[in-house]
Amino acid sequence: MTEGLRIVIVEDNALIAMDLADLLTAMGHDVGAIASTEVDAVAAAMRCQPDLMIVDGNLAEGSGVAAMRQILAKGFVSHLYVTGDPLQILQLAQNAVVVAKPFNMSGLADGIAKARRVTGTTTPGKSHQTA
Repeated sequence: MTEGLRIVIVEDNALIAMDLADLLTAMGHDVGAIASTEVDAVAAAMRCQPDLMIVDGNLAEGSGVAAMRQILAKGFVSHLYVTGDPLQILQLAQNAVVVAKPFNMSGLADGIAKARRVTGTTTPGKSHQTA
């Protein structure tokens, strides 16, 4: 298993956010913040300096993809998308690491491992390099 990470969750559905937080805690990670809007996601990333962000692509207020573009413009942060519409995310963020909803602990662990292997991006939110 991966060493415990400091994680920010970006999810506008409170039940899904709590489920993610519980699973991540059970996996040995620390959830530094839960953000539910694009604006809050950017602020949480700057405040918490996470090792990883787990982001819903579609938020009631804004977009998780747009939030990650803003965050990545300031510096690389490992991230993955947890979404009900993986194809939409892959159209917006080429080569993104995506875990489809509904998710389970195994799928989440695989997504985290894959996201941690991504080393950076030349165009925020568009194309990532894998180590």
